[in-house]
Amino acid sequence: MRRVAVAGIGLTPISEHWDKSLVDLAVESSCRAIDDSGSLNFDTLYVANVGSAFIQRQQNLGSMISDALGIKGINSLSIEASSASGGFAFNEAVRAVASGVSDSVLVIGVEKMSDALPEEVASTLAMSEDQEYIAYTGITNFGLNALIHRFYMECYGVTASDIAMFAVRCHEHAEGCNHAQYPFKISVDRVLTSPMESDPIHALECSGIGDGAAAVILKPFEGKDREVEVLATATSTDIFHLTQRRDITTLNAVCSAAEKAFRTAGISRKEVDLLELHDDSTIMGVLSLEDLGFAEKGKGSTLVVSGVTSRTGELPTNTFGGLKARGNPIGATGIYQISELVMQLRGEAGKCQIENARVGLAENLGGVGSSCSVAILRRL
Repeated sequence: MRRVAVAGIGLTPISEHWDKSLVDLAVESSCRAIDDSGSLNFDTLYVANVGSAFIQRQQNLGSMISDALGIKGINSLSIEASSASGGFAFNEAVRAVASGVSDSVLVIGVEKMSDALPEEVASTLAMSEDQEYIAYTGITNFGLNALIHRFYMECYGVTASDIAMFAVRCHEHAEGCNHAQYPFKISVDRVLTSPMESDPIHALECSGIGDGAAAVILKPFEGKDREVEVLATATSTDIFHLTQRRDITTLNAVCSAAEKAFRTAGISRKEVDLLELHDDSTIMGVLSLEDLGFAEKGKGSTLVVSGVTSRTGELPTNTFGGLKARGNPIGATGIYQISELVMQLRGEAGKCQIENARVGLAENLGGVGSSCSVAILRRL
């Protein structure tokens, strides 16, 4: 198997892009990645997206976007894995280059959510759950997160303010991030006095809805300047229905994907310098810290409150604001995470830069933890 490197990245600011279409956003991020890599040559294109079939009534994105880029005759297709679509597309691209099937792969994550009404967005997010058994009840994605949130507090004696600190840290980190949707600070009091989204989760504990696109180009690793090596990628799944899991406070897909990734990378958790975690709600960020193996069960929020996950802490986490503050354009989120790791490892993160960052990990969740991708990147 060949070593794989990220040769180029490109992303758009996350916002409500009323003047741009889904394809416009995809092309913009792709052109930035192509410019960054210095090469227009790639033989495969993967597009990660969740909502286009429902919101834009548009499918066949692989062919559509490759044509918009003016590129013909390549392998091009869409990949959907709920909100883990970006991470799963990246995983497939790494495997294609590592195996020799492809010599250069462009991976695009793109989502255009502002075209939809709030109820249409909620329906789109609910598509990650069983429509006959769960979604028909009307419960939302955040409603399912709320079940976990309350049970976690009861099991481990954790307070609402402890968990809310995850959102506070993310907003601290988003300050100075040019592509963040919400680059401003908030307080725990502000979080806990914001409207209730789904008891006990408040609105300011949830990621918002935005438009955005991110792209990366993967090639065989050659040790060139600014290349970042992909040490490992791994994906895994859990029992699909939250109600059938033995312990809803443990994300088994995260545990499994993390073990696979660390085994492949051949490194320990102590060697990881920073994390980009999937925090569509605060509780999922806290659980991710634990199930990736960086905190004991029930102690994830302790790391956050104590400052371990801050930019100047021992394990900087969501250094551009995470889903909460950077934004969460669903299918593109996993590619934003990879791009942000690359920026950090290259030393090109600007005001968000972590000193001496060498190894980074990205975790992208699908549904309410029913699937997970984990990627570990390294700068030599």
